[in-house]
Amino acid sequence: MRPGYRSARGSPALGLLLLLRLPWPVWGAEAFQGNTPGEPVILHWVLDGRPWRMVTLEQPVSKLEVGLVALKAEGQELLLELEKNHRLLAPGYTETHYSPDGQPVVLFPNHTDHCHYHGRVRGFLDSWVVLSICSGMRGLITLSSNTSYYVHPWPAGDSKDFLTHKIFRTEQLLSWKGACGYRDPGDKRDMASLSCDTQIRERRESLGSPRYLELYIVADHTLFLTQHRNLNHTKQRLLEVASYVDQILRTLDIQVALTGLEVWTEEDQSRVTPDANATLWAFLQWRQGLWARQPHDSAQLLTGRAFQGATVGLAPVEGMCRAESSGGVSTDHSELPIGAAATMAHEIGHSLGLSHDPDGCCVEAAAEQGGCVMAAATRHPFPRVFSACSRRQLRAFFRKGGGACLSNAPDSGLLVPRAYCGNGFVEEGEECDCGAGQECPDSCCLAHNCSLRAGAQCTHGDCCAHCLLKPAGAPCRRSAGDCDLPEFCTGASPYCPPDIYLLDGSPCARGRGYCRDGACPTLEHQCQQLWGPGSRPAPEACFQVVNSAGDAHGNCGQQGDSSFLPCAQSDAQCGKLQCQGGEQSALAPHMVPVDSTIPLGSRQVTCKGAFVLPGTHLDLPDLGLVESGTQCGPRMVCQERRCQNTTFRELDLCLTACHGHGTLRTLPEPNSHLEKPVPHGPACTPKVESKSQDPVSGEK
Repeated sequence: MRPGYRSARGSPALGLLLLLRLPWPVWGAEAFQGNTPGEPVILHWVLDGRPWRMVTLEQPVSKLEVGLVALKAEGQELLLELEKNHRLLAPGYTETHYSPDGQPVVLFPNHTDHCHYHGRVRGFLDSWVVLSICSGMRGLITLSSNTSYYVHPWPAGDSKDFLTHKIFRTEQLLSWKGACGYRDPGDKRDMASLSCDTQIRERRESLGSPRYLELYIVADHTLFLTQHRNLNHTKQRLLEVASYVDQILRTLDIQVALTGLEVWTEEDQSRVTPDANATLWAFLQWRQGLWARQPHDSAQLLTGRAFQGATVGLAPVEGMCRAESSGGVSTDHSELPIGAAATMAHEIGHSLGLSHDPDGCCVEAAAEQGGCVMAAATRHPFPRVFSACSRRQLRAFFRKGGGACLSNAPDSGLLVPRAYCGNGFVEEGEECDCGAGQECPDSCCLAHNCSLRAGAQCTHGDCCAHCLLKPAGAPCRRSAGDCDLPEFCTGASPYCPPDIYLLDGSPCARGRGYCRDGACPTLEHQCQQLWGPGSRPAPEACFQVVNSAGDAHGNCGQQGDSSFLPCAQSDAQCGKLQCQGGEQSALAPHMVPVDSTIPLGSRQVTCKGAFVLPGTHLDLPDLGLVESGTQCGPRMVCQERRCQNTTFRELDLCLTACHGHGTLRTLPEPNSHLEKPVPHGPACTPKVESKSQDPVSGEK
């Protein structure tokens, strides 16, 4: 192969994750126009024991905490047991929009004064209900995995007549077929050992301690326009989406607490284009400034734009709780908010380390019932359950220390004004809570009063076994790598202590990298992730020559939607990843290997890279690019495709406090997203300082 010549080799779609695609066009935001399916239905509140038809939705019930609603669907009388979802909005919840001069307007509404309810259908064990009564009653009524209804006011948007509604099966919406589009080689081996019986058993197992996702949702300017510039309608749609996401994630023992909504009423605050990848990374960069004014675990952008191709969502894998990647983007692609919610839950799943379900993995719901949330393609009716394979991956993600910020519960006294035995969450005055089932699956708990059985010390948690606390010193979380420290039980709590890791900037991988958010990004690891075991970084000359070209095969990012930027010599190691060895085909889907031959002294060397096939839009970052935070020189890391001098302020503080003999670990404060660096080691003093919100700051 002559110098400078590149060859592209075909690559089977083996790899890590594919795009989430919809095989239908994006819907307009005005729902239910034209010939809407369903039958008219009249809903009645049942209050104070009065007959069903004595109390209608016309009567004021905005302050109602719990209640019953009666209706008839397909000749069957249903009784909905509803409770206001007090956990939906977190303490300190905000709503933000922008004034005509572009200034943010931040409101602080009462986080318990809203009109969103959830519950179950009496007599249906696996049922669940998510309803809004803000203007009439609208929402989802699920009797089982194969029977669900949607109810809404009729005519659409008519808030004057609360008596008339329509109800229809979700299958009555238009339906297109889609399928899971990939198999990950590692997952294929692991998943093959799961029989159907094992999958069903795993679905019923607890994922351990409950976790809490403090979520921030943003509507872009296009979505605001599709809602006819109606701020209240836009906010209500976002609240409905959040309510559905909460219900979906509860199947993973994750509770959503919405910290804020934001509507870009004047213009987009970050760049939103048909390029999903560019939109994602622009939003994630904007999110870092957002975190400073409104701490949260994950931020999600909902756009009214259609992305190129059939892509409807994008998120970094295992990005949850990371400073640069804890977020995602989704399109509002459906008539019903549940459509956007299913996509958002899917992207949050990627952030939690979940890959797409391999073929045959989803046994919880048939395709015609919506399938599972982590299918590569989604459809009507929308998925509402996670597969056993997803739950298995989530356990592995938590076991290796991922998602540490989800362990910090918001102030339950503020989130939940009163305890409710039977809702599945342990609240003030309760020792345990079996949920709504007739039989308690927890042998340590008494279902009728939510208290521990005689002799029991605990019911669940990584430091609880057979209803007893594990002894102090028992390991409960292994080290996930060079930058993570193991955790041990205290003997006094059923929960594993907060995840602790070395402070950003600590050397790792024998000096080849710097710790960043508990991980150690190195070129070696990235080459092996893309090309498999045996792969290694190419010589520096490969980065210098190939990435100076400024084309699809070698670049330092894109300008606009098409043109590529050549790397400056000093930034060459922050552009396209250049490797040698490993497999012939890339382990990431839809990526084409590219060999470049360059002269190096008296010999020719091959530089191996990969680029995404044109027209392909992934719902994951391009694995062919060097990861942010990768070392590119002494005290220098890649940031925004540039090799930048980096000041590790907290690390320098530690070295001073510990006289150069200790290390600095991060320790989350209770009920807080802020972390405190805690020096430890033979010469450390007990000095404690607050950790900066920007874990790694670049000096340009």
